[in-house]
Order: sequence, then C-alpha cells, then structure tokens
Amino acid sequence: MLLGRSWETIPPLINQLTIEKGVFGNMSVGLKKSPSNGLDKHLTSDEQQAKVNELRKLIGPLPDKLSIYCSDVSMSRYLRARNWNVKKASKMLKDSLKWRLEYKPEEIRWEEVAHEAETGKIYRSTSIDKHGRPVLVMRPSRQNTKSTKGQIKYLVYCMENAIVNLPPGQEQMVWLIDFEGFNLSNISVKLTRETAHVLQDRYPERLGLAILYNPPKFFEPFWMVVKPFLEPKTYNKVKFVYSDDVSAKKIMEDLFDMDQLESAFGGKGDISFDINKYAERMREDDKKMSSFWTRGNPPLESPQPALTSAPIDSINLGSDSDASDVEKTDCSPYQGLELEVTFPGQQMPDTNFGKSAI
Repeated sequence: MLLGRSWETIPPLINQLTIEKGVFGNMSVGLKKSPSNGLDKHLTSDEQQAKVNELRKLIGPLPDKLSIYCSDVSMSRYLRARNWNVKKASKMLKDSLKWRLEYKPEEIRWEEVAHEAETGKIYRSTSIDKHGRPVLVMRPSRQNTKSTKGQIKYLVYCMENAIVNLPPGQEQMVWLIDFEGFNLSNISVKLTRETAHVLQDRYPERLGLAILYNPPKFFEPFWMVVKPFLEPKTYNKVKFVYSDDVSAKKIMEDLFDMDQLESAFGGKGDISFDINKYAERMREDDKKMSSFWTRGNPPLESPQPALTSAPIDSINLGSDSDASDVEKTDCSPYQGLELEVTFPGQQMPDTNFGKSAI
C-alpha cells in the first residue's frame, strides 16, 4: 500500500527538512534496531498474575491517592509495555506516579483547555469502534496555538477524558488521524518530543489502533526508515488508509459502524465538530472525573496496607538505579511510533527511537 504511491516529491522535501529541522539527516544515526524480532513473551494467566504481584511488592505500599492507579489491570499494562520485565516496569510506573502527583492530570478541567479545542484538532468522537473502544479524532492541520505547554495539557486532558469513558473491561482506545490539509507548516519537532514522552511513558498500552487517513506522500519515507527499528507490536498498531484504495473500505468496515462513522473517514455519519456541543459534553464529563479517580479499588489478591495518613513525599518512588536492568527512557522520549504519526502538527522526530509500545 505504501510502496505503490508516487515519491516524486521526496528529494526536495528531505533537503528542506534536513536544512530546517535536521529531521531526516540525523534520524538513522540515533536509531537502534529492535532486538526482539517480534518474540514477545507469552505468559499464562498465572504467570502474569505472579508478575503483577512481584511488581506490587517492588512498588510497596502506597497512599490512597496513588493506589487507585495501581490496580492489577493497570500494572499489567506497564508490564506489557516492558515485555514483562518487572524492574523496568517498576521504574516506568514509579516515574508515572511521580508525574501524576506533580502534574495532576485528573484535575484538568475543560475551561482550562477550551481554547486549544476550538478548531477540533483533537476531540473524542460520539461513536465508538466495534470493540467498544472510544475514538479520538485528530486533525494535524488544525493546530491553532503556539504554546507547547498548552498543547500538551490539552492532549493529556483528551487522554484522561477517553479513559473516563472506557467501557468496563476495555483499557484501550482508537485514534483516527485525518491528514487533510497537512503540510510542512504543521511540523514541530519540539512538540513531537514532548508528545512522545507523555504518551509513551504516562499512558502505556492505551492505544489499541491508530489509523492514518490519507497521509501525504512526504510522510511515507519517514515511516519506511523508522519501521524496522520498532517493536512489531508497536508498528502493527498503525494502519495507513487511503480513501482511493479499494482495501481501505474493508479496513474501516471491519472496525466501525459505517452508518455512524464520520463522512470524512468514508462513513455515512453527517456529524461535524461543533465546539459548543462538544463543550457541553466535556463539562458533563468533568463532573465524572473526580468520582472516577476516587472510586474504590478492585480487591487485590494480596491486599497492601493503605497509607492514608502518610505524607506523599515519604513514599519511596525512587527510580531503580540498576542501569543494566532498566531502560534509560528519560533521555530517549521517542519510544512509540504511534506518537510520531498521530498528534496534531507532528512529524517523525529527529533522533533516538526506543522500543516500547503505547
């Protein structure tokens, strides 16, 4: 599907990006080929639970404010992201808990980010896929602000909102990325770097599938360069779909109710983004946020004592220091390809790619 498309615009684009961003010229230098060859660990349910229990023991007792984020299901996501390596998952989870304490993503409210949403660059669709997963629609060409900090805050708000709307038993979401109108002016390497760091390290295994709808020709060479250096479970989540391709319709029909899907993605739905109606939905969802993150924890097989009165600063959330066992994710934020191809206004970053999945 990729190789059959015209590449006549690639050479001038590469030259431009090399001069302006240093993107393509430095890309291959920092890449490290994925060592897994697709051989991810396949554990039995008992083995998985044993890993969860081991991770819980390594994390130690937590106050109620943090324990809500450490259900068995949540810990399993961190373990899967680190291929069931408990020490690596422990570092990742501890860093994420620290981030939640400092950034307080669950406390972000619509009024704080409403200006970022005005153009519909990211929003949660009213429809879901056939697996019940919420759908985040992203339109890179509709970037409307300059502040990286504000853009990341809105991204985090959208992720938290999608999580609140996950149905029981579902942990993942779908991203629909519409590249209509996308051009070089939408590229921001800095924002890509920040986006990659937040999504990869703070929301592991939340992405079920990313559909790139009608990406421009100049996007393809970057994908072809990066793909061999990524974990198969990561790049297998990314699907290129072109409206003029006969197989595209089947891909979309297998995933969505076409009567409900937006017409921009080949569906029959006449829904269009309306900022006023969307604002009403988000304000209602904001009311659910507090109760969602203070709900009772599911019972654990080996309950840990709650430290409701312990000061948070006294809890040991220090990162594991064994360099031989722990991936150095802090200095390599480009660790999930889905990040590079989905967030509005983004393109492939210009240096190291790691090897963990969203």
